[in-house]
Amino acid sequence: MEKEAMLEKVYETAKAYELKSGGCAQCTVAAIFDVLGVEDDGVFKAATGMADGVGLTGDGHCGALSGGTMAISYFFGRNKEDFGNVMKQVKALLLAKKLHDEFVEKYGTCRCADIQTKLAGRFFNLYDPAEMKAAFKAGMPDKCSTLVGETARMATKIILDERETKKEN
Repeated sequence: MEKEAMLEKVYETAKAYELKSGGCAQCTVAAIFDVLGVEDDGVFKAATGMADGVGLTGDGHCGALSGGTMAISYFFGRNKEDFGNVMKQVKALLLAKKLHDEFVEKYGTCRCADIQTKLAGRFFNLYDPAEMKAAFKAGMPDKCSTLVGETARMATKIILDERETKKEN
């Protein structure tokens, strides 16, 4: 599959996962891994608690950004055998920063509650059934699924660009 087709596929897959299943970090990881042919349930499972700014609090950064960062780190992160070598984490850190910076440029923030306010007018406490209903009424599923798709595309582009750079060197 050519690069542009992969980027469109990851966008559509992540958006569909978010609309069907929720869990922005997991949806981002799942779509990226699907498109890049990775099977790793441990990484997917580890993304569970990062939804909606960590544990549905809105207080942390966007779960899609967490998932994209996890996927980048999966490909370019430091291995346990290199744990004592601080320099082995630099590649993943630089690429994660690139994703962060692109995300903040697009959305103006990386904090979940601020993004919800920007997209839907306010933050929603998703533990409260009335608030969940209000979030649906405000269009949060469509807005967040679009953000998840866009973030998965950003992260996948970073991964593919870095792979191309490695092949050239």
